[in-house]
Amino acid sequence: MGRHTEAVCRLCRRERDKLYLKGDRCFSDKCGVVRHAYPPGEHGQARQKFSEYGQQLREKQKARRIYGIKEKQFRRYFKEADRRRGVTGEILLQLLESRLDNVIFRLGLARSRAEARQLIVHGHYEVNGRKVDIPSYLVRAGDVVAVRENRKSKPVFKEIAETREQQGTPDWLEVDHEKLQGRILRIPMRDEIDVPVVEHLIVELYSR
Repeated sequence: MGRHTEAVCRLCRRERDKLYLKGDRCFSDKCGVVRHAYPPGEHGQARQKFSEYGQQLREKQKARRIYGIKEKQFRRYFKEADRRRGVTGEILLQLLESRLDNVIFRLGLARSRAEARQLIVHGHYEVNGRKVDIPSYLVRAGDVVAVRENRKSKPVFKEIAETREQQGTPDWLEVDHEKLQGRILRIPMRDEIDVPVVEHLIVELYSR
């Protein structure tokens, strides 16, 4: 699993939008986009004009960074979305939203997708009563995701509980904060996926 090791606030600034990569910091005045609303680097404040290809590339990079996925894996998701019947861009986002690390973040059982990935790899969660340590595991409607019983007393989950009010739970999920578990009610529709991505530009990029 690839991992970004540099300052993640620079990624948000590069896309000029909040990608919520830093957990609690993204909801505070310390957010990099709030403090510096322009791309990083020497020429960050210069006016930038993107070509059609440049706009498509930026949307793809934004989606990759939001979900923490490397290029090769992202391309596989696109191929799978293109293979399925329906609107390719919408299916692509549905696949990304169905990743276990994203669902755990959406449920408020982790403060960021990056934290969710780390906790999943360390074996803190289960799906339908069975331990799952693969962040890219795709959940389905009806699945129950929970913190494993012998991990609930860990200090990290007490810290997460103190900040869970900062983000709401999407309508396609149901969460029980007391039991530290949630249920996938259905796969989300496009208007239920609140990511600042123009998906048809990604489809156009890969269709070149």
